[in-house]
Amino acid sequence: MPTLARTPLLTSLVAALAAAACSATTHAARPAALGTPTSAEAMEAVLDQPGPLQVETVVGADWAVTRAGLINLDDPKAKAAGLKDGDEAIQIYTHVVRHPTRGTFLIDTGVSRKLVDDPAGLGVGWVMRKYMHPERIQVRTDTATLERRLPPLAGVLLTHLHLDHISGLPDVPREVPIFDGPGDGAERELLFMFSQGTIDRVLAGHDAIQELPFKSDPSGRFAGVTDLFGDGSLFAILVPGHTAGSVAYVARTARGPVLFTGDTSHTRWGWDHDVAPGSFSSDRARNGVSLAALRGLAARHPSLQVCLGHQR
Repeated sequence: MPTLARTPLLTSLVAALAAAACSATTHAARPAALGTPTSAEAMEAVLDQPGPLQVETVVGADWAVTRAGLINLDDPKAKAAGLKDGDEAIQIYTHVVRHPTRGTFLIDTGVSRKLVDDPAGLGVGWVMRKYMHPERIQVRTDTATLERRLPPLAGVLLTHLHLDHISGLPDVPREVPIFDGPGDGAERELLFMFSQGTIDRVLAGHDAIQELPFKSDPSGRFAGVTDLFGDGSLFAILVPGHTAGSVAYVARTARGPVLFTGDTSHTRWGWDHDVAPGSFSSDRARNGVSLAALRGLAARHPSLQVCLGHQR
């Protein structure tokens, strides 16, 4: 008698699900002119030296989502701590990075007030509205208000293409270039069948996403490291797992280095206990490897300030 794995019905079902999987977005992408691949060793050699950047973290909104998405509750450490699913209070951030000659950049985009006031008008479909619960989002500083008090933006550096990290893009001028990790938009997941249209509409009117260049890190510490401005002031680190092209950033400031993890770690508890995110990540095992790599970086550089994806 054939096993369930070999039945024609299951084979057809798997094939149908694979065919239904969509890319994160159909928006165009091209190689970025920004950034030069380097090594973790070269980055870490200068990391603790004071740098020229100024950084500011802006809380775009307060929010609450399911803890099972933010923390892998099946991890033995989470079970030992007695963590259960339920609402977890989080925040939506954008980080302002000012370079003395290259200009002002955003890491992620915060939130557009339209996401709360008129999500359907912003192009957020009903499935995504049910999934995100925009009615729970309490806006503090929307991207339009932030953008008006900043110099003209030189670019937006995305950690990844999930809606809570790009929903401020409708308030960013269309001529501002957008940078992301390689293959992030092309990653295929069944969930993207419901979110792709929303992501496409948020990106509508913007130029092609510019995918940052990475090469394999000789030390094996990271999947790849890129010196964004060529002066050792701002580095991009490829941290696949939460999404295929997730990127973390390290900025050298006068007060010391600052790490922006993106959603490689959403929460303070997850970071402190080395527990990767849960169901919100496309590849939990790979996310765990990337999280361990970033925590290793922080351990080697105790002065490193860590800014997590959604909590202080």
